[in-house]
Amino acid sequence: MQHIKFFSCVLAISLGLPFQTVFSTEIFRVEDASGRVTYSDKATDGAKPVQLPDRVYRHLHRVKKVYDGDTLVLENGKRVRLLGVNTPEIESRHRAGEPGGKLAKTWLQKRLQGRKVYLEYDLEKQDKYRRLLAHVFLPDGKHINLELIKNGLAFVSIMPPNLRHADQFELAQKLAEQSKLGIWRLPRYQAQALTAITSDNRGWRRYTGVPQSVQQKKRFTYLIFSNQTNIRIDNDHLGHFPDLESYLGKTVEIRGWVSRRSDKFSMQIRHPSALIRL
Repeated sequence: MQHIKFFSCVLAISLGLPFQTVFSTEIFRVEDASGRVTYSDKATDGAKPVQLPDRVYRHLHRVKKVYDGDTLVLENGKRVRLLGVNTPEIESRHRAGEPGGKLAKTWLQKRLQGRKVYLEYDLEKQDKYRRLLAHVFLPDGKHINLELIKNGLAFVSIMPPNLRHADQFELAQKLAEQSKLGIWRLPRYQAQALTAITSDNRGWRRYTGVPQSVQQKKRFTYLIFSNQTNIRIDNDHLGHFPDLESYLGKTVEIRGWVSRRSDKFSMQIRHPSALIRL
């Protein structure tokens, strides 16, 4: 959890006020021979300490358009992807709509369309599509990303190294799920046995199974459930997880997207919030 505390406390508020106390944990940056950079709270050979700012900043913008339940377009034309959340897809010419997608978009439109908001960034400011990655706050301080989760309109989707607010998101999701709010009461998003995976299972899904073994390779470490099913974790993200051996022989729930190669199915898991011991 030290990693989460670090990344959730790296910065403060744009109005020049401290957002929250920054933990005193030391953080180290490591760059390997291939140029890949990772961060850890443990000093290893070649690691360099990171100087952390004691404030985060929020940047004021006006929302021109709500594209879907987790994406905005600003008045300056830039597109913003909300950090830490994923809402069901809306219908478009490229894909079919998913249950709950239209509801999330409508909810977001009512609160943000044409309004001024504050954007709060994490370690990565843009994704590969050149969208801004941000937490969105209303002028009254309400955290829109968090509110989507609280109302059962979005799933938690944590992507390291952007781990700010992860603890809050996980707790809010747990409460929404227990109360069967929004998407949590829809048949589409109920957990199924891993044996039910098929090539037609598109979109965000939940599966349960019992991992049998761990297999580590150059880039990923795999939890093997059967000859046909596994989950994979980028080796750079292993530090966020408990020892993977601790999952073996226990029933777990996996949350995410299924990929298929030949007759084998795999799900990439980036954060422990998507790999839950039952």
